[in-house]
Amino acid sequence: MINRILTDEQIIRLKYLIERHNNIILTCHLSPDGDAVGSTLGMKHMLETMNKTVHVIVPDMIPRTLLFLPGAKDIIAYSKLPDVADRLIDNAQLIICLDFNTPKRLDNLAPSIVNSKAKKILIDHHIGEEEFCDLTISYPKMSSTCELVFRAFMGMNWLQSINKKCAECLYAGMMTDTGNFSYNSNDADLYSIISILVKKGINKDRIYTLAINTSSVDRLRLIGYSLDQKMEVYPECGAALIILTREELERYNYKKGDTESLVNMPLQIPEVYWSVFMREDAEYVKISIRSQGEFAVNTICEQYFNGGGHKNAAGGEFYGTVDEAKAVFLSIVEKIKGDKDGL
Repeated sequence: MINRILTDEQIIRLKYLIERHNNIILTCHLSPDGDAVGSTLGMKHMLETMNKTVHVIVPDMIPRTLLFLPGAKDIIAYSKLPDVADRLIDNAQLIICLDFNTPKRLDNLAPSIVNSKAKKILIDHHIGEEEFCDLTISYPKMSSTCELVFRAFMGMNWLQSINKKCAECLYAGMMTDTGNFSYNSNDADLYSIISILVKKGINKDRIYTLAINTSSVDRLRLIGYSLDQKMEVYPECGAALIILTREELERYNYKKGDTESLVNMPLQIPEVYWSVFMREDAEYVKISIRSQGEFAVNTICEQYFNGGGHKNAAGGEFYGTVDEAKAVFLSIVEKIKGDKDGL
């Protein structure tokens, strides 16, 4: 039996808001990952079984590695079609925000969502949510927002309505947000949920291959270059660092999602228990940090990189040059040399 996490009040309010409204917008955070895309599309497919009119609007383009998910090609990127997105938001009766805890994670889409007169629901698993919705369902201990969405469906007695398309999207989010169940996934309930999704007809091996184990020639060359030429290891404090500049990304014809999972690779080194990846974008340096064991990286992202996340998986943005971002990293290294808890 899967433990019930959501309270009766949360379930009653969630079900009431969804059943009462027919024109619904779903949205997620900037640079959407598998959990963000999976939770929005999983919710979309469920709501469409109820004959709701549903549109998924996200701040920017989703990674090409996730375009195989059913419904992905219908997602509207605000960065590409802001006028279309704003018209749809203006007509929305309900907005469901998935996999983010603060409006700033919506980037340029934030004003349209925050200022909308539609009722709003937040479903998320990150620490430190802001109160900007009529109903907030936040459980940081969940492995993924997709798991939390499944539990919401279970609480509303909607499991029988989960179709194959919905199940594929939810599974993809659970799988990608746990590194194919290699971290933050030591809960028996998670595997009971997976069992139910598999019984809906999904091919979990195919989803893994398409989402994680499929690469272009350019991506493989970029990964090889990153590990051979750009990875720096700091064994005295268990750290690794990879920095890619815009010039280097362009040299390998970078496409969104090509560096997904790169930050995890240095953790294969026995001496490394936390890994940092910095990617130079047009307006900031994107920061991704992963760790193993009890070393918390969400606090590093909160204190130094305008971000946050989970204990072993976090991210943020640095508004400056890559050299300045590296200098911040080196200052952190100096603080924790010889002491994991030195921060």
